[in-house]
Amino acid sequence: MNKERSSVFAGITWDNMVLSSLMVISPVIVCGDTLRNAEALVYAFSSITMLSVCIASFVPKKLPYALKVIIYALISSLVFIPVKVAAQEFYPGIVLRVGIYFPLLAVNSLIVFQTEAKFFKLKKIPMFFTVLFYVIGFDIVMLLTGIIREFLAYGTINGKVTDVDMLISGLSQPFGGFIFLGLMCGLYRKIRSMFSKEVSEVRSEADVSGK
Repeated sequence: MNKERSSVFAGITWDNMVLSSLMVISPVIVCGDTLRNAEALVYAFSSITMLSVCIASFVPKKLPYALKVIIYALISSLVFIPVKVAAQEFYPGIVLRVGIYFPLLAVNSLIVFQTEAKFFKLKKIPMFFTVLFYVIGFDIVMLLTGIIREFLAYGTINGKVTDVDMLISGLSQPFGGFIFLGLMCGLYRKIRSMFSKEVSEVRSEADVSGK
């Protein structure tokens, strides 16, 4: 039971899709320089991924793998249309600024590849929550990146000026985003390895005491 729960929460904890698997990193690196951009990408990624995976889960499993991947991509592309229309209403100007990275979310690896490899091997309810936590894992990284990079690069948070004295303008550029994401990945993996070591030590002590 504990193993099942840990696998459901893996998308936030030890298997974060960005920090652990390095999936969907281009929007984070290129577009995650402000909180407003991050909010728009979080909305788009969450909506497209959740709706696409849930709809695609009804595609017959007996179909050839290549055909199913094409169908998944078509489903996500159709879902993208109303999501983009709504984004242009709630985030005017940002969709244009984000550019090609916005429609690329419709064919992200979580939809196209992880569905077959991971999600569709589960029953519907566990699958839904597993996908949800993977999406939340991406959202957390996207929002943190947007907040920190905006604060350090522009001296603002959500467009509001702060009292920061020194700015790091390079963080507003893709190379700055790449470096920042690399630091986040290193910190995340260090914390994960420390936690895994502690868990293994506790289990070893429990095994010894039980003998």
